[in-house]
Amino acid sequence: MPRRVFYSFDYESDAWRASMIRNIGIIKSSQPASDNTWETMKRGGDSAIRRWIDEQLHGRSCTIVLIGSNTAHRRWVKYEIEESWERGKGLLGICIHKLLDQNQEEADPGPNPFDAILLPDGKPLSFRVHTYEPPGATSKEVYTHISKNLADWIEMAIAARKTANTR
Repeated sequence: MPRRVFYSFDYESDAWRASMIRNIGIIKSSQPASDNTWETMKRGGDSAIRRWIDEQLHGRSCTIVLIGSNTAHRRWVKYEIEESWERGKGLLGICIHKLLDQNQEEADPGPNPFDAILLPDGKPLSFRVHTYEPPGATSKEVYTHISKNLADWIEMAIAARKTANTR
């Protein structure tokens, strides 16, 4: 049975790239908010956005942060990461800047969003959460690497989180 995961990403910059990953089909994922849904939620304020994210995280075993140029700077991505960690979910990052967008362009790499979130011991969350930089010179090679390894990465993130929770 496929794992149920939540994808966190910068919608504005990376929706196309995220769609490529989501369509790999080896896992069940939450649906991203459409443009109309997002605009309606924004009108409802921060509490409406938080409520939507919280509902999407419910029943998911892992959160996958798709890291592009601007991901680390997005307020709601930070909230999604913090909530996922707080709820004990598996957590991992995948750098997606080498995947082509709808204009057939790569993006600049962005900073690791896990570096900016500190654990109670003062270490960055990146100390506990693995971020994958898929090898490959082309978008197709990067995509192939992700599709071959995504299921294993999810299982490793869930196992690592279970181990961290028992310490």
